Amino acid sequence: MSENKNVVITKLARMKLVKARAGAEALPHIVGMAFGNGGVNADGSVINPSDSQTELANELYRKQIDRYSFPTDTICRYECTLTEAELAGEEISEIGLYDEEGDIVCIKNFMRKGKDEDIKQIYVLDDIF
Repeated sequence: MSENKNVVITKLARMKLVKARAGAEALPHIVGMAFGNGGVNADGSVINPSDSQTELANELYRKQIDRYSFPTDTICRYECTLTEAELAGEEISEIGLYDEEGDIVCIKNFMRKGKDEDIKQIYVLDDIF
């Protein structure tokens, strides 16, 4: 993941990575993105997520990713689209990648993004090594 302080790879994800690299366990695939509204405090300032988090601060919805791509040899880009009806009226301020075991492995917090009922929103998160 990038050096951005508003993005973390969770400790649980790092534990899974180290075990997979040793051959002790298989690494579960990233399958979806979780959306929440707990990424900011009351005044709207972005909260830095903690690597010890096992969930979003206030998860609202989960959805399978649309696609992934490899823009460079060391980046995997995950994309997920919220349709017009999904999370309409919400203010999204946190997203997380989750694996096929349902575990949150990465969290990104950001300023509130209002979700209108007549607009799609595409969220992109780069996994950078």
